[in-house]
Amino acid sequence: MAQKLHQPIRMCVVCRERFAQVALLRLQCRNGLLEPYANGGRSFYMCRSCVDHKKTPGQLSRQCKSGASIELMNRLKEIIVNDG
Repeated sequence: MAQKLHQPIRMCVVCRERFAQVALLRLQCRNGLLEPYANGGRSFYMCRSCVDHKKTPGQLSRQCKSGASIELMNRLKEIIVNDG
């Protein structure tokens, strides 16, 4: 009998819904700049459907402790394009 393996569940910072960890984008802020997670430091998760959500700029500003929401959104779109 095959054993089901546990999948970690994480919450999107924008919509607050829970998803399997592998289905989410893992991001972090370094010196107020949004970056893909790079093994170290504090990170947060976001689902791909929230990329264009109206709350996203505010949540990114909050996570990065920065008021530059337009720059953060532009960087988020770069990360998604480069991620594939």
